[in-house]
Amino acid sequence: MKKSEFEYLLRNTSGNSKKDIATREDDFPQWYQDVIVAADLAENGPSKGSMIIKPYGYAIWEAIKSELDERIRAAGVPNMYFPMFIPESLLHKEANHIEGFAPEVAVVTHAGGKELEEKLIVRPTSETIIYDSFSHWIQSYRDLPLMINQWANVVRWELRPRMFLRTTEFLWQEGHTAHSTELEADTFARAMLTMYQNVAENVMAIAVTAGEKSERERFAGAAKTYTLEPMMQDGKALQFATSHNLGDTFAKAFDVNFSAEDGSTQPVWQTSWGMSTRSIGGLIMSHSDDKGLVLPPLLAPLKVVITTVGGDNAEVKTAAQKIANTIAETVLVDDRDISPGEKFFAHEKRGIPIRIEIGPRDLENNQVVMVLRDTGEKKTVVINDVAKFISPELAAMQQRLYAQSQTRLSENTVDCSSPEEAIAAIKNSKFALASFEVTAELETSLKKDHGITVRCYPFEKDAKTLLAKAY
Repeated sequence: MKKSEFEYLLRNTSGNSKKDIATREDDFPQWYQDVIVAADLAENGPSKGSMIIKPYGYAIWEAIKSELDERIRAAGVPNMYFPMFIPESLLHKEANHIEGFAPEVAVVTHAGGKELEEKLIVRPTSETIIYDSFSHWIQSYRDLPLMINQWANVVRWELRPRMFLRTTEFLWQEGHTAHSTELEADTFARAMLTMYQNVAENVMAIAVTAGEKSERERFAGAAKTYTLEPMMQDGKALQFATSHNLGDTFAKAFDVNFSAEDGSTQPVWQTSWGMSTRSIGGLIMSHSDDKGLVLPPLLAPLKVVITTVGGDNAEVKTAAQKIANTIAETVLVDDRDISPGEKFFAHEKRGIPIRIEIGPRDLENNQVVMVLRDTGEKKTVVINDVAKFISPELAAMQQRLYAQSQTRLSENTVDCSSPEEAIAAIKNSKFALASFEVTAELETSLKKDHGITVRCYPFEKDAKTLLAKAY
């Protein structure tokens, strides 16, 4: 976003007052909703489960999107777009896929005042329509690998919607590839998970556990599903991003075949992988506090705000603007003639990483007060030195937030040698790393009786299973 686009932050947008944000300890779900409203990220739409993403919330998504898009293109995957309406017959071509998505599917039966001859599915995911096209585009081994990505909206009918976490419609990217060998497909699926992990840890400052989903939890129709599982501040897991080795199941269902170098006809091996606006929910629950939103600087649309204090003072306003002109990062000057407390909380609840305060006395002393959003620490800085302090402080904040997330994950992931130990640990807001065998029967029982799911089989923990409650 350009500096001018942040002018709306100086208007009285629909944020809560400070006292209206619940505390994490008292009511974590309500706190989460309150932070979204206070930071003016989104609001519920007029239809059940829908969400209106407001400018500040969408700017955060654009920042995530930019980081992902750069990496996807670097992997040699171009962007394109497919229709959101999918003929029902395509969805029925892969039995496990339709069975997995049936409860969430929205169907169009009438259009143009008439009943449709064939029902249309509103895109819940695009494997079926994309692989129908792949069957026409792929003829020979020379056409492989075929790789595409699309940025799109998808619709999944949610029974218990929550903004960003589970909404009827959400935004995401979905990548799809076709390869000549199973090994090549699996290697690429793992590489895409590593890409997501890079964004999670190095950009969003969220520590994750990477691993493979259980058969019960894998994507409908996939041979393998790889996942990233971070820990939220309440001890629950959030499926952050997934990458699927689809094997040759979809290829056989959609006749996606190629002529190999030896002249034989073979099905391709495929992958699909995606990350959505749900990641913003993870961002909120990983870093924010009882004052409102906390953003890692690399994702903060606005890095610095300069607030004038001490009334409507022309000299102070001029000095504030001069300081702003020396700062390379995106900066906004808030020189409204309102109380300092109103100004401070307006920007604090939106998670702007650095706030600089300047008033008549500061001007006399040739200094400003710099306030760091994550720790609340205040630093007195000479006016001419402000610019050189910004980048190091932002970098240090980015590292602190990641270290905090990493510590939370490591210190609250405990080894358990029995189901009873695991259940007790998870009830105490921990992740359980199970060294015992989690059979299909036990997995069903844990979910039914305790709301506990197998999050993954961690890559770095051989013969162990990560169990937790999740969003």
